[in-house]
Amino acid sequence: MNIDFGLDPVFSWYVVLLCISGIVMVVLGAINKGEQSSGSRALGVLAGVAFLAYGIYLGFIFDGGSYMMFFQAFILPALLVVNFVRSVVAKPTPPQPYAAEPTEPTQPYPGQPPAGPSQPSQLN
Repeated sequence: MNIDFGLDPVFSWYVVLLCISGIVMVVLGAINKGEQSSGSRALGVLAGVAFLAYGIYLGFIFDGGSYMMFFQAFILPALLVVNFVRSVVAKPTPPQPYAAEPTEPTQPYPGQPPAGPSQPSQLN
């Protein structure tokens, strides 16, 4: 196992956070809540599996040399969490019926008589 916080804490934290990011992305993609499309969820799951696999590779199989640090592994999960929360919280608005001509006269300003057909006054 390559995770040794005393020897190389940056590498060790990177591996741990990479695995956590991958797990979060897979879980968010597996939950079918909100208005997320299936394509968006599938993309999140694929990226999560890739991050988790790379974290497992670095933590258990990697035997030294050079490795690549993907900072997207920390930005992408945050964006997916924000998108997930926004899609769950967003309430779909019902369609508004088409409003035709108003049936009652309206008063454009307080204190003015209603705008409508005027009644002729009858003189006796």
